[in-house]
Amino acid sequence: MSTSVGTAPKVSSARAAAPVRPRGGLRAWATRAPLLPALVFLVAVTQLPFVATLMISLFDWNSYDPDARRFTGLSNYATVVTDPALKESVLTTVLLTASVVIVSVVLGLGLALLLDRAFFGRGFVRTLLITPFLLVPVSAALLWKHVLYNPEYGLLNGAWAWVAGLFGDTDPAQPDWISGMPLVAVEAALVWQWTPFMMLILLAGLQSRPGEMVEAARLDGANSLQIFRYLTLPHLRRYLELGVLLGSIYIVQHFDAVFTITSGGLGTANLPYTIYQTFYKAHEYGLASAAGVVVVIGTMVLATFALRVVSSLFREEANRA
Repeated sequence: MSTSVGTAPKVSSARAAAPVRPRGGLRAWATRAPLLPALVFLVAVTQLPFVATLMISLFDWNSYDPDARRFTGLSNYATVVTDPALKESVLTTVLLTASVVIVSVVLGLGLALLLDRAFFGRGFVRTLLITPFLLVPVSAALLWKHVLYNPEYGLLNGAWAWVAGLFGDTDPAQPDWISGMPLVAVEAALVWQWTPFMMLILLAGLQSRPGEMVEAARLDGANSLQIFRYLTLPHLRRYLELGVLLGSIYIVQHFDAVFTITSGGLGTANLPYTIYQTFYKAHEYGLASAAGVVVVIGTMVLATFALRVVSSLFREEANRA
């Protein structure tokens, strides 16, 4: 049996048609290359301005006298810590954030427990309850300032006059809600807008609760309060933490309601509003930048905890699946 010399070995058609795939580092770059434009854009619009702010915070820089700009190191940060107005704004920010988040979580939990039950029109009620969170923050603040709080034609004073009329008082005093309780007025507007957000997070947690466990507890004779205390609350712990952290991240940076309702007066100036005054009214660029860096660092700390909670929730859902 003879074989012809010079005959090329045959290659199977399937092997010849197989595409050449990049290996190792080339494959990694091939999968990440489409994300590079988005990464460059993200760095350009977020990180570069932060670096510029960090550099400006190291200078004593007032735009009214730009020639007197000089490097002062960390003195602006020392001023942020020691200045009475800035310290008061930090305390106001802490008080505003804590009160709004706590009340929103409690109300959101109550609404989530209500919507977790089956009743006629539940979808419509859920849509109505979500609506405040969908409003633009400035629009929500204007709504509370003019429609509810106005001492002449506001709904709160109208309801107050109606209740007083039931008791025979035909000309009751018309309280000025904003000047009488300024910080509470801002907090009420923020609670109204952020309660739906907490409700959605906690409702998702309730609907992910294993139904078999609840039924087993009922068969063992547990009442609704015991089920809520020993089953529902432990299951909602991660969701409560997530709501508190995400709400804190936003409220710490909140500017709209303070600016719109009280213009930062009557002891309601939080740190973002104080930064606005320092930068745009006093034109102290270095001091305002240092205060802004402090806010960013605090937000990053909260965001780190929030990301950890989210990651743990994803792991728990993956293990359950």
